[in-house]
Amino acid sequence: MFGRIWEKLGDNRLMARVFRSASLIILGYGASQGLRLLSNLILTRLLFPEAFGLMALISVVTVGLTLFSDVGIAPSIAQSKRGDDPAFLNTAWSIQVVRGGLLWCAACLLAYPLSVFYDQPALASYLPLAALSLLVSGFNPTRIETAHRHLLMGRLTVLDLLSQVIGLISMIALALILQSVLALVIGGVIGAAAKLALTHFYLPGDRNRFQWEGAAAKELITFGKWIFLSTVFWFFASQGDKAVLGKFLTLETLGIYNIGYFLASFPLLLGHNVTARVMIPVYREQTEPARIARLRYGLSVGVIGLLVVMALSGPWLVDLLYDARYALSGAIIVLLAVALIPQVIGMTYDQAALAAGDSRRFFVYSAIRSSLQVGMLFIGALYAGLIGAIIGMGLAMVLSHGVLIWLARAHGVWDARHDALFAVVGLATAVAACWMHWGSIAALWAASGQP
Repeated sequence: MFGRIWEKLGDNRLMARVFRSASLIILGYGASQGLRLLSNLILTRLLFPEAFGLMALISVVTVGLTLFSDVGIAPSIAQSKRGDDPAFLNTAWSIQVVRGGLLWCAACLLAYPLSVFYDQPALASYLPLAALSLLVSGFNPTRIETAHRHLLMGRLTVLDLLSQVIGLISMIALALILQSVLALVIGGVIGAAAKLALTHFYLPGDRNRFQWEGAAAKELITFGKWIFLSTVFWFFASQGDKAVLGKFLTLETLGIYNIGYFLASFPLLLGHNVTARVMIPVYREQTEPARIARLRYGLSVGVIGLLVVMALSGPWLVDLLYDARYALSGAIIVLLAVALIPQVIGMTYDQAALAAGDSRRFFVYSAIRSSLQVGMLFIGALYAGLIGAIIGMGLAMVLSHGVLIWLARAHGVWDARHDALFAVVGLATAVAACWMHWGSIAALWAASGQP
């Protein structure tokens, strides 16, 4: 039996490549998060909660700059008929290099004003250094995207993990020496440089060179303009919580929130990694709706199942892994895991729009979802502190699912039975998790200064 399974997975048909790639992404991402958790456990003992709060603010800015300037290079290569054309790839790479340089310059200009806005003087000196990783990453070869396009993930997964190991070992070594958030900043730059070197020398394919072909640039910009606008809003969806909470919470509490978010969001980020890499090729090449449905159910069962585990075990997990300074992260895990379930229910739908080149509808969905999320998170934080912010985030996910249904129906991929089934699972999980861990949630409520 195993021999037949291996034989089927070993051929070059689409679904065999999908399952091979999905397996490698899951293994690679699982190993990556395992490494992050191990380093996190070590670093939380070497550093202090405030260091992770400051690093969260730095990440908000660097990730924000990346998303605010994303012109859709990766999905353009994935869906374009010219995705293997050297002139197209070199033009994309040239745009990417220029973008990396501009991002570093922007980070330098923003460093001081943001240090004043957040009342954190250290941001002025640490942010330009951290943003060097953006400059370095701009030179990453397009062979990375070629591997994603053809679902050839084996060597790339190994190189990604190796570069992460180098970066994390650097962080730990520097933390022992410096006892400062500077260790996290420099370690991130070292990790980015390691990825550039490893993918440049060890990924097969043609080397990139500077080139500008008008037709390629036009195609990239035409497709990418809606991706650019979409990722502006994706910033608010993925980083808006830290950007808003940075004004409401102390650095210590923000650091504790960041630890909770790291653990609770692991299933969601794993799901996004799989869907972003495999669903565009699936929608582009697969014509059998039943096979797509089976893949969707499999992804939903796996990711929502992990979120259920996080919601039910959050405080126990934190007690097992961290010291008493991070105890409040347990309740944060419970609430965040429940709040993220609505987003996971529809995580495969939006890729159908990108596969069809419909970046305009994708933008509309991204804009509405992000606006709802940031607005309701802000209102929740204003009236009910940290817990209110998380509840607001979850309600925004529920409301924005209606827009996602509109997008999915436009491309014939909506599955009402799937959504209803997992909505019931999400509601049952919310009730059970809050009942089991009401004491931890009450302690978080009291610690956040709510009456």
